[in-house]
Amino acid sequence: MRLERFLSESLGLTRSQSGKLIRSGEVLVNGVVNKLAATQIGEQDVVHYDGQDLQLTGPRYFMLHKPEGYVCSNDDPDHPSVFLLFEEPALGKLHCAGRLDLDTTGLLLVTDDGQWSHRITSPRHECAKTYRAWLADPVDPSAIALFAEGVQLRGERALTLPAELVLVTPTEALLTIHEGKYHQVKRMFAAIGNKVLRLHREQVGELVLAPELAPGEYRPLTAAEIAAF
Repeated sequence: MRLERFLSESLGLTRSQSGKLIRSGEVLVNGVVNKLAATQIGEQDVVHYDGQDLQLTGPRYFMLHKPEGYVCSNDDPDHPSVFLLFEEPALGKLHCAGRLDLDTTGLLLVTDDGQWSHRITSPRHECAKTYRAWLADPVDPSAIALFAEGVQLRGERALTLPAELVLVTPTEALLTIHEGKYHQVKRMFAAIGNKVLRLHREQVGELVLAPELAPGEYRPLTAAEIAAF
């Protein structure tokens, strides 16, 4: 591929930024300064910039234990982004496959594979997501059947899809939903007159948050975990 495109994809730059970098004389190809954006780069060529040899990044898939106080985007001026927790090249290519609220912790999947993340987030696929919720008041056991039938959320015409509610204690519950409406778990409990004090996502599909990951830590997914979606 052209050197300009190689830099764009390996560093997460625009084509214009890549061209400017090349013309500056800071890019070496096989040990020699190269200022031609149209130079064809093959597998045997070594492109060097800023003290490192560059490589194209293929599809990447990560599991992050999201801590409280981080947002799942790069455009919030008031709060730190979850992407600050990553030490990976071309961070601008990565996105969250389903976001978590600022105060919600737990399993967050991050990738640069748009088709893969679509299979997780699209309502059509009904990917299950399990949350552990701590509530302000005891949950009436009748909520189990109510959630299984679907709940009417404020501002929504249709009921939520059937959800599985398991009461761990009177004020602690596991809730598995199969869609991703805005603040859905909090709104579902609000619909029955309760308030979520703390929320933690434990599982997405068949993938469970790795117990060895402390808040703020991440690891790549295995081939089997990627294929599960």
